[in-house]
Amino acid sequence: MTANRNRIRIGDLLIEHGIISQAQLEEALSTQKQTGKKLGRTLIELGLVDEMQLLRLLSTQLAIPYIDLKTFHIQIDVARRIPEVTARRHRAIALRATQQGHLLVGMADPTNLPAYDELSRIIKEPVDLAVVKESDLLQVIDHVYQGNADIGNLVSEVEEDVTDIAGDLLDDVEEKSDAPVMRLIGMLFESAVTARASDIHIEPDEKVLRIRRRIDGVLQEQIMDEKAIAPALVSRLKLMAGLDISERRLPQDGRFRFNLKERGIDVRFSTMPTQYGESVVMRLLDHSEGVKGLDQIGLSGEARAKLERAIHRPHGLLLVTGPTGSGKTTTLYAALNDLNRPELKIITVEDPVEYRLPRVNQVQVNPKIGLDFARVLRTTLRQDPDIVLVGEIRDSETAEIALRASITGHLVMSTLHTNDAVSTAVRLLDMGVDAYLVASAVHAIIAQRLVRRICPDCATEDLLDESDRAWLDSMQDKTDEAALTRRRFRKGAGCNACGKTGYRGRMPVYEILELDEALANILRRGDHEAFKTAALAQPGFRPLMSCAMDLAAQGVTTLAEVKRIGGWIS
Repeated sequence: MTANRNRIRIGDLLIEHGIISQAQLEEALSTQKQTGKKLGRTLIELGLVDEMQLLRLLSTQLAIPYIDLKTFHIQIDVARRIPEVTARRHRAIALRATQQGHLLVGMADPTNLPAYDELSRIIKEPVDLAVVKESDLLQVIDHVYQGNADIGNLVSEVEEDVTDIAGDLLDDVEEKSDAPVMRLIGMLFESAVTARASDIHIEPDEKVLRIRRRIDGVLQEQIMDEKAIAPALVSRLKLMAGLDISERRLPQDGRFRFNLKERGIDVRFSTMPTQYGESVVMRLLDHSEGVKGLDQIGLSGEARAKLERAIHRPHGLLLVTGPTGSGKTTTLYAALNDLNRPELKIITVEDPVEYRLPRVNQVQVNPKIGLDFARVLRTTLRQDPDIVLVGEIRDSETAEIALRASITGHLVMSTLHTNDAVSTAVRLLDMGVDAYLVASAVHAIIAQRLVRRICPDCATEDLLDESDRAWLDSMQDKTDEAALTRRRFRKGAGCNACGKTGYRGRMPVYEILELDEALANILRRGDHEAFKTAALAQPGFRPLMSCAMDLAAQGVTTLAEVKRIGGWIS
């Protein structure tokens, strides 16, 4: 159905139906003059009108359907019939072709007649309107225009250039920022940032080129047949990172920075020679939001209290453990942000420096010139620090220096790659550090993982099968019984907002072990098994799996995610 073309004034319509008063309309109009926003959006933000109430009213008044974009299947090729700039300006998205040969278009404000006229001119066929929720519309626009189709077109263009100049594109791209390969790189980054990707992988295979993005900890793949563009693409990225483009036999590491939509993105760049060419991995670090505080990293009340006790000690060692990408650096920097005061001298030793903090002296190690963790750490202790952050304890020498620093009046924080908090202290002993030193220095150990959040827009009940129920029964002795008695778990069905994955965003799961005098005495004796038994029985200690199961029982994450962090295959 085509919308009634007569001009409808939203304010008058709401007053006519008794939803707002004349005084409330005047208040909204006054606010609108100051903000420049649409009247409907102003009324919603002032709390005078419920958004769904307004949308239903417009649907009835204009005799057009209301469409829920959370569940509507978007056809990318149809949606892109409206250019991105026009879609964003007029808050519109093409939805589907109708049986009458019209195009159904969803609009957040279907009363906007100039927008309707412009859309009709661009589409060049009859337009039927539907009303949609603006927040859902913006998410769909981000998903539709994130660049995959355009990337494919640019890849073909780059391949033609590679063929024309016998496989060497470097002379062309060094001087021309608008060269196809440079536009392709820009589009790769824009697509990744829009999709909230943490990493971009470029992997040449025997016959294809794979570009994969890690979103919420999971890789999503795009396969391209134009494998010939890989050398040109990698070489240009190397130039951006200041690396040797002629060296293709050895791994190289670098970094560079680029700006995207007023956001500064740091890129950690790594190459590795493989059978079919150089593989590239780029870690994207978005510093536009700054360093998070302790209240922003997802700590529960009890876990936060334990962490605050550990970081406000005058001395001692705090260890954060977990695999790569589990949020260890984010946790440590949140602690540093809380401690960063004029009266404290803070020095960090990192490889590389990931976040910048004012007032903090940050040192990046460089093993190529002998500036390794141990050497920098020894010098750091002569710089009169109160707090020292060591990016990672990688060997016994670094471990011993950090431990000795922590018992001589310094608060030391660092990371270690272990699976859980209990095994971390034993790992230090296995590295050859004296038991008395570990027992005296280590005050708290945090093990953490990141679990994916269920998308709130498509969350639904998860009907467990027999294998899931059997697995839950086997977990009775590992988690709180209360978390298992509630069997109504949830999952994401997949929608436009989450890219059909069922997940959107991540949150941390923590396991925090505070070493008291009893545990320290067991460590001094070097009794590993007794230490593990006593640590697990410590009052208030909750294992990772127990915390993760709580989140699943609360409907925050899925049972599949709990299994994943515990090492079980679904």
